[in-house]
Amino acid sequence: MAAKILPVVKLATKVGIAGGAVYVAYDSGLLGGSDEGSVALSKAKAAIPPAVEEWTKYFGFELPAAPKIEFSPVDAWNSGVRKSIHALSVAPTAACDYTSQGFEYLKGLAK
Repeated sequence: MAAKILPVVKLATKVGIAGGAVYVAYDSGLLGGSDEGSVALSKAKAAIPPAVEEWTKYFGFELPAAPKIEFSPVDAWNSGVRKSIHALSVAPTAACDYTSQGFEYLKGLAK
């Protein structure tokens, strides 16, 4: 009987942990827009160092200082979207150019 229940308990535990992680990510704003992500990042930057300091007191080991990273998710998101849209907009022209270059190369080989 226990052999049949154990896989169900393991699956329920995994689903519960995954669901909890998704809930926490959604609740903190990580699954929202870039502005919500930027706010969540600033909250994390403010909350993590005191928590790490508190836990190092319990375990007695010293962690190196975290590097300062000046990163704006809003700018990174927008630049990624701009580059993707630009690549899609020039794709037909680039395909035409590469095709004509290929034909010219083949003509040169055929002479």
